[in-house]
Amino acid sequence: MSTFTAELVGTMILILFGGGVVAGVSLHKSKGLGGGWVVITIAWGFAVAMAAYAVGGISGAHLNPALTIALATIGNFAWADVPMYIVAQLIGAFLGAVLVYLVYLPHWKGTEDKGAKLGVFATTPAIKHIPSNVIAEMVGAFALVLGILALGTNPITDGLNPFLVGVLIIVIGMALGGPTGYAINPARDLGPRIAHAILPIPGKGDSVWWYAWVPIVGPIIGGIYGAVFFDFLWNGDSTTMFWIFTVIVLAIFVTAQMTISKAEE
Repeated sequence: MSTFTAELVGTMILILFGGGVVAGVSLHKSKGLGGGWVVITIAWGFAVAMAAYAVGGISGAHLNPALTIALATIGNFAWADVPMYIVAQLIGAFLGAVLVYLVYLPHWKGTEDKGAKLGVFATTPAIKHIPSNVIAEMVGAFALVLGILALGTNPITDGLNPFLVGVLIIVIGMALGGPTGYAINPARDLGPRIAHAILPIPGKGDSVWWYAWVPIVGPIIGGIYGAVFFDFLWNGDSTTMFWIFTVIVLAIFVTAQMTISKAEE
């Protein structure tokens, strides 16, 4: 299997299980209806772990453009391979979403809630406040990349690392996922959002494209900062990129606080 195919298949598995659990707890007459947030976060964690076990030995199981770009930023991955990985991840995410649609084919028509249908495919904010929404996605991806790199500094029994990354995804979802639904992965959101837009889902409503840039930009900024932050603290490598992204992150925090303060006046 090529690395392109591995990233495609791995991301497809990720979305099949991750989007599948959201469909299971959200759609009309599903046996999992009402399962709730805890079920969703645990299943997403296991979805990441299973996908990583499936293809990690071939492609490294990035499954996430934010992680791919972050690793390239600190020299742990070749920039020349970044576009190929991202394309594979987007295609895999789209195909995984199509499979979820097909598995739950009879349930779409009976589900009246348009937001629930969209939630199977893509994320939306609980409270619309774009700077804060960017922060939620940014911090989640920061924790993801920093956590993955920090795990790599420990002596871990062979085969356990993907499981621990799955645990990391669970705790990120439970702790940080409430504001936006924690995409923390541009492919995970964009690929399925495209599927939602073009699939013949009865009464599906809008694909909320005005928000689609947030789960792309936020995770990429957070992922890069997680990588350069790791290099700075763990390896003592004070690069220009670290200081540039420190300024960017601080500016986003300040902007969010200022806009919240104005809204309260």
